[in-house]
Amino acid sequence: MVPNTSIHRLFSPHVAIRHWTSTAPNSVTFAVSSPAAQIGGFLSKKPYTPPSWALDLSLVPSHNFTLGQRDDLAGMELSGNKVRKLEFLMADAVAQGADCVITVGGIQSNHCRATAVAAKYVNLDCYLILATSTPLVDEDPGLVGNLLVERLLGAHIDLVSKREFVKFGSVALTDLLKKRLLEKGRKPYVISGGGSSSLGHWGYIEAIREIEQQIQLSGDVQFDDIVVACGSGGIVAGLALGSQLSSLKAKVHGFSVCYNSGYFYDNVQGHIDGLQSGLNSHDIISIEDAKGLAMSTADELKFVMDIAAATGIVLDPVYSGKAAYGMLKDMSNNPIKWKGRKVLFLHTGGLLGLYDKVDQLSSLVGSWRRMDLEEFVHAKMALVRCSDSYSISSVMERNSRHFICIRAFSLTLVQGKSE
Repeated sequence: MVPNTSIHRLFSPHVAIRHWTSTAPNSVTFAVSSPAAQIGGFLSKKPYTPPSWALDLSLVPSHNFTLGQRDDLAGMELSGNKVRKLEFLMADAVAQGADCVITVGGIQSNHCRATAVAAKYVNLDCYLILATSTPLVDEDPGLVGNLLVERLLGAHIDLVSKREFVKFGSVALTDLLKKRLLEKGRKPYVISGGGSSSLGHWGYIEAIREIEQQIQLSGDVQFDDIVVACGSGGIVAGLALGSQLSSLKAKVHGFSVCYNSGYFYDNVQGHIDGLQSGLNSHDIISIEDAKGLAMSTADELKFVMDIAAATGIVLDPVYSGKAAYGMLKDMSNNPIKWKGRKVLFLHTGGLLGLYDKVDQLSSLVGSWRRMDLEEFVHAKMALVRCSDSYSISSVMERNSRHFICIRAFSLTLVQGKSE
């Protein structure tokens, strides 16, 4: 089944390569796309052809929406790697006649925020199941970070505790909400957590094609490894599958921000089996540890701040920040493993998560001070003194002249009278 429709690109696929080199002898390249001025074609349809090397995979999507390309700069409200998955998932929802979408995630889920925005773009209502801490599950979740965007867009939010989320599972929770919406006559479309599904993986199979094109344009760039944060396994599965099937053949390293490596090897295997690729996850990926989802250490936040100050690139604290920190730590601890290898690090966005870290960041960010205006104050006072002095002198001079004139006139009168 070959895709037959697509949507015009909002951003140019051409890449601007920026380099940042660690203290380890390895060059880490941040690949970023430059925005194009072709906004007039946003959300208009055109034929879509998948990469030639991916035609043999099963579940080839029939259509997609193109919502953005630079994962960390697709727009504040729609930024992040989840956008690539949503291009295909939203197209499927519309094709199935859905009038709303359901998805699930943590209280500051980037995926849920991106889903809420994408749903609004294609005129669908959005229902979010968000897991929060037990003490806060019965309270207003507030307007911090991703929540602010979701609530501005009118997304319907159902809170569950993290304990309930683990107990019942995301599938049971979304099925329950789907059942209730169906009873009300709605037509819900369920998107799995993180958008990780056989259809969603096509977002990063397509990303590999873009990287291939960018390498061809550069003419002198080739990569041995791709490094990315791993939270739900979908991005790692799509990248690894695409890399092995394409000419890229780069090893994909997923730095896990939750769960252990065994979980993700099995998880990714399930994802690539869904597309009947015949590949083994242990052969095409390497899972590294960067655990602590949504929990940032002082060292990690200091690292995020240092990268921003040195390069102008802001990493989010939940995914890319942890992955980049873990990558450089691994390079330092295992220099032989990385020696001479060219590494492409993928920034997956999620910058709104920084707003949830303001208390931790407050002691780390740059200093501030009240501007010293003493020079202005002294200059003004000197000007006032000069002005006052000038005024007094002028008055005295005028009065002196007036006094002399009066005196002269008086003397004349006196003299005249005496004469």
